[in-house]
Amino acid sequence: MATEHEVGTSATLLKTALLLILLLPAIGAQTPISGGDSQAPATVETLQHSVRIDNYTIVADNGEDRGETIYYFKCWMCHNKYTKSAPYLKDLFQRESLSSGDPINEQTIVAKIKDGGSRMPAFRYSLTDADLSDLIAYLHSKKCCVEGENQPTNPWYRASQKNWRVPRATGGGATGQVKLSAGGSAEGVMVQLIAPNGVRTTVYANLDGKYQFPQMQPGDYTLRIPTPLEFQPYQRPVTLKTSAPHLEDIVLTSRAKSEYLTPTQEIESELSGAEIMWNLPGTAREKDSVRRQCGPACHSYQQIFRVRFDERSWRLIVDRMLHYSSATLINRSRAAGNDLTPEIEETIVKWLSKVRGPDAKDEPLRFFPRPQGASTQVVVTEYELPRLLISPHDVSGDPRGNIWYTSHKSRFVGSLDPDTGVVKEYALPLTDGVMPGTHRVMADKNGIVWFSENWAKKLARLDPQTGEITEVQVESAAPLNSAGFGNFALAPDGSVWISGDHNVNKIDPKTGKIVKRYPLPVSGTYDSLISSDGAFWAGGSPGGSYGNDAHLLNIRTGEMTNLDTGPQLSSPRRGGFDPSGNAWFGGGGGSLVEIESKTHRMREYWPPTPYVPYTDFYEAMPDKNGEVWGGELHGRGFVRFNPATGRWIEYVLPEPFGYDRRTWIDNSTNPVTVWYVDYSTECIVRIQPLH
Repeated sequence: MATEHEVGTSATLLKTALLLILLLPAIGAQTPISGGDSQAPATVETLQHSVRIDNYTIVADNGEDRGETIYYFKCWMCHNKYTKSAPYLKDLFQRESLSSGDPINEQTIVAKIKDGGSRMPAFRYSLTDADLSDLIAYLHSKKCCVEGENQPTNPWYRASQKNWRVPRATGGGATGQVKLSAGGSAEGVMVQLIAPNGVRTTVYANLDGKYQFPQMQPGDYTLRIPTPLEFQPYQRPVTLKTSAPHLEDIVLTSRAKSEYLTPTQEIESELSGAEIMWNLPGTAREKDSVRRQCGPACHSYQQIFRVRFDERSWRLIVDRMLHYSSATLINRSRAAGNDLTPEIEETIVKWLSKVRGPDAKDEPLRFFPRPQGASTQVVVTEYELPRLLISPHDVSGDPRGNIWYTSHKSRFVGSLDPDTGVVKEYALPLTDGVMPGTHRVMADKNGIVWFSENWAKKLARLDPQTGEITEVQVESAAPLNSAGFGNFALAPDGSVWISGDHNVNKIDPKTGKIVKRYPLPVSGTYDSLISSDGAFWAGGSPGGSYGNDAHLLNIRTGEMTNLDTGPQLSSPRRGGFDPSGNAWFGGGGGSLVEIESKTHRMREYWPPTPYVPYTDFYEAMPDKNGEVWGGELHGRGFVRFNPATGRWIEYVLPEPFGYDRRTWIDNSTNPVTVWYVDYSTECIVRIQPLH
C-alpha cells in the first residue's frame, strides 16, 4: 500500500442508503492465546478478528452462544421487537403453529429458514447445518430474544482478570526480523504481540525486515502475523524474559507464486471490503450502484459479499434495506433526497444475484500492496471490550485519560483505562418500548460524560466520581425509536447543539428544552460541530448519505452561510474544527471536505490511495497541528493529511477494517495519539505515529 502520497484530485459519486446485516457461513474455531516456549508456528489462522466474525465464533465455537451471534447477524434486523415487518421470536417454541399453519417444531422451523417465504429470503445457501443447529439451540434457550439489554460477554476480554500493564511508549522493547523464504523485502509486514490480558500491539517491519515493539512487561505472549494474506498464517507462543529481548527470526512462506491468491473463505476474510469489491466482476455502473446505495456506513461490504442468495431472496433483501427508513426502525419508507430509482434497484438485484448467487465462483484474488516508508512508522494497539454484539459507535477521552465509548444497540457504555485495558461498564436505564442504544459521547472539562440516547431521544449525564446517571428528554419532533437525537455538539458554555426540524437548535442540558433556534435551509444536517471558541457551528449534508452541501453558522451574528461542492455529491458527514477555525468533514463520496470559516469557501481533498473509488470517510478529525485524520470506510487504513503541505500518510491496520465512526485525538502527546472504536471488530483502537 502506498506510503506518503502527493495530493490527488479526482471526482467520485456519493452513496446513500441503509442496512444489510448479513454474514458468511460458519467454519473454524478459536485458539487460546496463552504463552509458552517457542515452538513450530501455527499454519491455520485462528486469531484474526475478521475470520472469527465471518465464522460466527466471536462469542463461542458452537451451541446457543454461537447461535446468538447468528441470530444477531441474520435474524435481528427483521425479527426484533421494535420493528413491524416480521414476528418477534421470543418463546417461539411455546407457540402452536407458524403463520403458514404448520406446527412448530425443529423440522418446520429449519425448513422455514432454509426455504424462506413470501417476505423472507431463503437461507439454504448461506447457513450450514451446523449454523442452523446452533441457531435452533438459541431459539430454544431462555436468552432469546433479549434486545440490547444483556449482550454476551467477550471471552477474549481478560483485562479484569489479568493485572497487566499496557505500554504508553512506542519503542525500546522486543526486537526481531521478518524474512521471506522466497526472498525479497519484508517491509510493511505487520508483527503483533497479544498479551495475557487480550490487548494486541502491532508494529511494522522496515525496509530491512526489522521491527521493534514498545517495552512490555515480561511474561507469556502470542507472537503472530495479523492479516497474513499472501503468506501462510504464522503464530507462536513466546516468553519475554526481559522487557527488551531479541526474538528469533520470523520466516514467512508465500501462499502463492504469483500476485493472485486462491479465493478461499479464509483469504476473503482477510481482504478489506474495497479489495473484495475490486476483485468482483461487473461494470462500473453496477458496482457504483451498490456502493452508493448499500454501503454508506451502516455496515461493511463484507456483510454483503460473504453470503449467497438466489435472485428471489436478493430481491427481498434489497427491497427491505433500500426502502427501510434510516429515521426509524418501524416505518418502511423511501428517504427523501435519495437518488434511488427502480432501474438502479434492479441493477443491484441482478448484480448481486450474479456475483453472490448460489453458483457464483470467485476468480483468483488480488490485494493491495503492503505499507512502505512513513506508513510503517506507527504502533497500533487494540483493546477488547467486555461485551460483544453491541455495535460500538463513538469514543471520547476525559481529563483523567480514560477513553469512553458508546454502544449503538445496547444499554451499556463504558470507560477504558489505556494503561491496563480494564473497562468499567455502566448500564443506562431502559425506556419502555424503546430500543436501548447510545450514539455520541463527549466528556466536558470537569470530567462529566455526556451521551446521546438516540432511540429514546434522551441526553444522559454520567458523573464518573459517583456513578450517578441523570437523563433528560430532548425536545424533538422525531418519534421514539428513530435516530432523531444522535450527533450533538457540546459548546464551551456547556450548551448542547443539534440540528433538526429545519433549525440549528441550542439546548439547555439541564432541561432538554430548545432555548434558541437558527433557521436552516434543510431539514437537518448529519453532524453538528462547534468551534473551540464557541463562535461557529457547522453541519454537513442531511442524513450523511447524499448531498453536496454544508452549512456554517456565525453564532454571534446569526448569519448562516450555505455552501456546496458543485454537481458531484461530496456528502460531508461528521467531523470537527481545526485550530484555525475551519470545519472538516469525512466525505461519503471519498474525499475530505473543508469549510474555510474566513473565506466561506468549501473544498475537497482526495486521498491518492488504491481504494478509490470503493472507499469513503464517515468522519474527519483535525489535530492540534492542523493535520486531519480519518478511517477509510470499507478500507483497512487510517489516513493522515497535512493541508499545508498536501502530504498524505496511510497507516494500514491489523484487521481488514477501518470502520471509524468517531475519532478522538489526544493532543497532549507528541506526536498526537489517535483513538477510535471499530464498529466491525468491536475493539477500541489506539494509533501512535512515531513521527
